Amino acid sequence: MKPFPDEMAAVGFDAPGGPGVLRIERMAVPRPGPGEVLVKVAFAGVNRPDVIQRLGFYPPPPGASLIPGLEISGTVAALGEGVVTPIPGQNVCALVSGGGYAEYCIAKAAHCLPVPEGLSLEMAAALPETLFTVWHNVFERGFAREGETILVHGGTSGIGVMAILLGKLFGLTVIVTCGSDAKCDAARNIGADHAIDYKTADFVAEVMQITEGRGVDLVLDMVAGDYVARNLKCLAEDGRHVTIAVQGGVRAEINMAEVMRRRLMLTGSTLRPRSNGFKALLADEIARNAWPLVADGNLRPVMDQIFPLAEAAAAHARMEAGDHIGKIVLKVR
Repeated sequence: MKPFPDEMAAVGFDAPGGPGVLRIERMAVPRPGPGEVLVKVAFAGVNRPDVIQRLGFYPPPPGASLIPGLEISGTVAALGEGVVTPIPGQNVCALVSGGGYAEYCIAKAAHCLPVPEGLSLEMAAALPETLFTVWHNVFERGFAREGETILVHGGTSGIGVMAILLGKLFGLTVIVTCGSDAKCDAARNIGADHAIDYKTADFVAEVMQITEGRGVDLVLDMVAGDYVARNLKCLAEDGRHVTIAVQGGVRAEINMAEVMRRRLMLTGSTLRPRSNGFKALLADEIARNAWPLVADGNLRPVMDQIFPLAEAAAAHARMEAGDHIGKIVLKVR
């Protein structure tokens, strides 16, 4: 007897639009290919790229599922050719290129992480996308190291919260910006050393006051646009600026003489289109350096709200409203 059915429930949409375009459909259960596993999904994380995909601006990379969803947790139901680990019946979480909003999802075996005892499946689903993104951009591209100071925009977003948690675990001073006093309080409660309400204060002036005029070593930027020039003013000499989203616009005007004079570095990345080999190497590095912190209970995601799979539209509406603190997930089973 097959360990999985022929059909499954999944979230789809016919045309780009608001959250209301999302609906439950019946689809064929995918079959794992070489190097892949089929996961019976328990929970799926909801992320900003899912919203952008629904709006029609972030299509899946070639070969990826058209179903939204970039991170899952669940139980391995079947193995593709050549897969030794994980094993059938094992609880895993995984970074996927799409397909998460469904009862079954294909994941690369090398992109799976074991769910340790004591970590709930709903929390496990809230880890991969933000953990992979923050680890790569803060520690690999941004070269963050113990004793440095980082400025993080969107401090109570999923990415912002993960940046706070990882930053503090690895010895960084973390400054965040948020859009209200309540969110600033929440960010400080999560672990941020300083939180700035960008709606009522000039974050450049606040950063320079906090750092006594020195500036920060690293900016993790999700805004881009006209924030870039302001971010550069926040950087210390030899500072690094890492862009991971362009919510404020794709174009920025900067003073290149300042970049040269203070030896600043500007970089950025998007994770979803990267090669499977790159993601496997990143998963391996996370398994060795960050996953032990998950296993011993020191790293846990901050959970906002859990929605049933059938209420994916409501989950997207909550994300777009910007009121969430931490991670939104879908309960699949």
